[in-house]
Amino acid sequence: MLHGWGMHSGVWSDTAVQLAQHFSVHSVDLPGHGASVPVAGFSLERVAEHLAAQFDQPVTVCGWSLGGQVALHWAMREPEKIKRLILVASTPCFAERNDWPFGMPQQTLLQFAADLENNHSATLRRFLGLQVRGSDNERELLAEMREQLFSRGEPDIDALRGGLVILRDSDLRRELPGISQPTLVVAGERDKLSPPEASIFMAQTLPNARVKMIKGAAHAPFLSHREEFVGYVAEFLNEKQA
Repeated sequence: MLHGWGMHSGVWSDTAVQLAQHFSVHSVDLPGHGASVPVAGFSLERVAEHLAAQFDQPVTVCGWSLGGQVALHWAMREPEKIKRLILVASTPCFAERNDWPFGMPQQTLLQFAADLENNHSATLRRFLGLQVRGSDNERELLAEMREQLFSRGEPDIDALRGGLVILRDSDLRRELPGISQPTLVVAGERDKLSPPEASIFMAQTLPNARVKMIKGAAHAPFLSHREEFVGYVAEFLNEKQA
């Protein structure tokens, strides 16, 4: 289970506990986050290389937000190591482009990068507000995520910078048709950061994917609608592969 930008594996805690009743679950801190040491040059390639070194056997990868892009790149880089994908509130392209209206405005990401240099703690807290905006139980969800944010220390500033570069520059749309692993795409219908249209696009472009839309959820459906999320994931993992 791979977390999103600025967070750590603790964000999965309750979800992982439920899934661990039936599956072997590894909640991973990306380099420079939580208990994981930084890597030089935080990029999709470097992070995927770091993760691949931790696992000898093929795994199912569940990636949330930025973690979803890491999962996609890892599956593309080492397809024999990835059995299935679960992409949660993720997108092949976070930034809006002329041919991609389902992303964040470039100016917003540039402003986040500038704010990060001035006050990274305040910038991360503001990002949390965008993640929960519009969700059911928005206030309670924001409090839960704020409590988690620095509970395992502060992330490495270079990792934060590198993560924002990925969000701003990465565009995996062309790679999607070549990623053939069975894939579950989980989206929040009220997501402002990764609009549900991006999830629908992925489900239609990946060769072996389906989408589950969670009503009333924003960017963190596994927190706001945990039981529904766990049900979808368990159903997907219990399916026999062809």
